[in-house]
Amino acid sequence: MSIELLCRKVGMTRIFSDAGDAIPVTVLEAGPNVVVQKKTDETDGYTALQLGFGDKREALVNKPEKGHFDKAGVAPKRHLRESRVDGETVEAHDLGAEVRVDMFEAGQYVDAVGTSKGRGYAGVVKRHGFAIKKRTHGTHESFRHGGSIGAGAWPAKVIKGLKMPGQMGNEQVTVRNLEVVKVEPERNLLFVRGSVPGHRDGVVSIRKAVLCKK
Repeated sequence: MSIELLCRKVGMTRIFSDAGDAIPVTVLEAGPNVVVQKKTDETDGYTALQLGFGDKREALVNKPEKGHFDKAGVAPKRHLRESRVDGETVEAHDLGAEVRVDMFEAGQYVDAVGTSKGRGYAGVVKRHGFAIKKRTHGTHESFRHGGSIGAGAWPAKVIKGLKMPGQMGNEQVTVRNLEVVKVEPERNLLFVRGSVPGHRDGVVSIRKAVLCKK
């Protein structure tokens, strides 16, 4: 278990390696994050760190939230999220301490967790990649339909999980094993190869790769 650093997705660009290769990267503004609360086995039954990211005006904070931030001695934060970590990591971080982007280094592999872009209600062609029917032999009005959804005699019902039209996107997505190409601690920027879920200015969690085999 490792700390999940909250980041803001700045956008995508490219950087060039020493060999002249163009590398597509996503730029992430990684905080710094602030430790707002510590969870321990004695008080909560598990160990975790609650991190805060992004400033929030005090006029938008209610009294319970203000008391929560005042207890940690930090300014109000817009985003709060827990990272399940071991007891040693909890002990190593004090309330109000900053967790910065220098916890990562170039060449390391990370996982990105974010909310994908919402595409609204979509049909089977856009949502699942179904083929469009040929516009020949009398086919009409049903070029982008899904076709049969099951037999009538048996099982006489629609099988659960069948690919059909519906809500597309706007769900949590994890992209695994992204390479860290560059880290700029002075600007709190993290450059990872490839794309990460979500739109620009969206919040993304970055953690050390869980299932990295490289």
